[in-house]
Amino acid sequence: MSKSPNDMSDDSADLLTEVSVAYYQDGATQEEISKKFAVSRAKVGRMLKQARDEGIVEITVKYHPVFSAKIEQRLVERFGVKRALVALDQPSEEQQRLQVAGLVSKFMASSIQNGSVVTVGQGRNVSAVAHHVGVIPQRDVKFVCGIGGIHPRGGMFNADHICRQFAKTYGGTSETLYAPAYAENPEQKRAFMQNATVKQTLDLARKADVALVGIGDMSENSYMVDLGWFTADEVVQSRMNQGVVGDFAGYDFFDIHGKSAKTVMSDRVIGLGIEEFRPISQVIAIAAENSKPLAMLGALRTGVIDVIATSVSNALTVLNLDEQMK
Repeated sequence: MSKSPNDMSDDSADLLTEVSVAYYQDGATQEEISKKFAVSRAKVGRMLKQARDEGIVEITVKYHPVFSAKIEQRLVERFGVKRALVALDQPSEEQQRLQVAGLVSKFMASSIQNGSVVTVGQGRNVSAVAHHVGVIPQRDVKFVCGIGGIHPRGGMFNADHICRQFAKTYGGTSETLYAPAYAENPEQKRAFMQNATVKQTLDLARKADVALVGIGDMSENSYMVDLGWFTADEVVQSRMNQGVVGDFAGYDFFDIHGKSAKTVMSDRVIGLGIEEFRPISQVIAIAAENSKPLAMLGALRTGVIDVIATSVSNALTVLNLDEQMK
């Protein structure tokens, strides 16, 4: 049975608190804490767990923007991304999504040039950027679908809808990918991929200057399962047997090390694969939900992402996970 904080000595509680503050608030690594307090790195890990178990640490802190800037810099240094856009933590998933979307919208408005081509993915986070209300400069930009269309229930989260919304906001144009996002089987996928119209749109998407995509996590309750693209069992089996932790832009599935994982799902997506995003000079990836740190870590390790957008708590969890796995 674990002790309550009242059962610990004052010195023990004070040390746990100091270690927790150094790690969670000051951003010190476990190695740095080990040297500072003259304890082994393994013991630091145990102390941090104990601090959480005893209720000394509760990750519900709202951070100052200066702290967010420090976390952004750590993400840049750790994963080699060009930029990190880190939003302050919000009380609900929807508020968090809107906060992250606002940062991405502002970044895109300041960096997209006249004549640019932007490849657009699907999903709630990408859609939130397109629907963000803000001052957007009018520019001649073409937004092109990087993945096919989805069931009508997916309406606002459909890549085509998102492209049209962006075109309306910027005063630019959009190009539809005339194919479903998810085929019923590999044969059907191959037939669509060989279609001249589909090829033409995907060729344009591959040559884009900017890409905006979401990072998906592997959950049997995920959006992909809800819309019937894949079964809950297919998702669970991919997670357990192939070690899949997430998907990139709804297409490629990868493990925690950022390596592409072959799954039954991979053969049914109609759109750009992860390697096709690598030549695009600015790939912006979004993950607002607090269920996505594992997926984010795998996605960052692919080396494809140039700009990562997320929350403070997600960013901290990703940095800590990466350190613990070394």
